[in-house]
Formats: sequence, C-alpha cells, structure tokens
Amino acid sequence: MRVVLAEDSTLLREGLARLLADEGHQVVAATADAEQLVVAVELHRPDVVVTDVRMPPTNTDDGLRAALEIRRRWPDTAVLVLSQYVERRYAAKLLTDRSEGVGYVLKDRVAQVEDFLDALDRVAAGSTALDPEVVRQLISATSHTDPLNRLTPRERDVLHHMAQGHTNAAIAERLHVSQSAIEKHVKIFYKLDLTHATGYSRRILAILRYLGS
Repeated sequence: MRVVLAEDSTLLREGLARLLADEGHQVVAATADAEQLVVAVELHRPDVVVTDVRMPPTNTDDGLRAALEIRRRWPDTAVLVLSQYVERRYAAKLLTDRSEGVGYVLKDRVAQVEDFLDALDRVAAGSTALDPEVVRQLISATSHTDPLNRLTPRERDVLHHMAQGHTNAAIAERLHVSQSAIEKHVKIFYKLDLTHATGYSRRILAILRYLGS
C-alpha cells in the first residue's frame, strides 16, 4: 500500500519507513510537521496515513487535528494514529465521525512489530484498530453512560474486543468460547437501544456508544 508517514522523531520516522518498505509498502512521503502532512496527502493521495499526535508546529495535538482534516477532505484515506499519548477529545471525534479505516495505537506497540503491522492492515482494509489502553482511557472518561450499565461482565468483554476491531471469530478465540456463543450476544444491541437502528451498522453504533459518542 502507499503510505504517508508523519513523525517528528527522526530516528522513529526513519525506522518506521524502513519497516514499512521491508514489508513491501511504499512510503511516498515522510514528514516531521503536521501541516506538511496535510500537504503530502493532498499531493500523493495515499492509501493510509500513519501519524503521531504531538508534533510541530505547536507540539500539542497537531497530528491528530491533521488526521481529522484528512478524513474530512479525503474520507477514503485510512488513518492510523501512533502515539505515546491518548488525546481523548480529538480521538473520540476521529472515531465518531467515521470509524471505518481508523486506528489508534500506542508507540509501545512498535516493539511488537506484528501487532503494529496488523493494525495497519486492518485500517487500510476499512476496519477499526484500537489499542486496549486507548479503549480503557476513552471509557474511563465516559463510564457514566447509562446504557452500558445494563451489560453483564461477559457482554462488556465482548464489546471491549469489538471496540478493538476484532471479528466474532477472533473474539471467540480470545475469550475461549464458541463463535456461536459470541453471536448470541446480539442482546447487547437491545440493551444499548440499537435494535431499531437503520441505515447504520449496529456493531459500529455499539462501539461508538461504548466509546462515549
């Protein structure tokens, strides 16, 4: 796939570019500046963007705000946020605007190369990939959400894994139950008042509600 990479750490940026190239991907641009990231996407129209959160010009949340602009202007461009930080406000907005083709993983995952590459492949394919710690921090800010209090511990486990972008089969494997058992948890949609939702994926709506949308 064609990738635009945004990371202000030269060492990490070059390391990621080498890793992606070794995996057969084409890094069409690599920048250390969020404003240049948007310019690079406009110029190259990549399949996926990998961006940090805190980077120039202000070294606050420029990378994540650039990701939001990219998704607004080029909605078919997948975005994988790679950061040391969970910026709750803009992370939630990035996910609620349109969760398909979006990922948010922490830089510690780079040490686990297969997990990082799996997240990249998933967002490029139009799925969602969220680090469990990102999910935990987003949920901790929205634990007051009433419908979620109706779920059993097992149902919350299922929804937690759904929020990370896993399929029913993958969730069943992780929870050591049958896939049919996972599929029976459609009552999650009932408890979250989503049984009559039309025009949208109930699975995505459940995830967004779980994330406090």
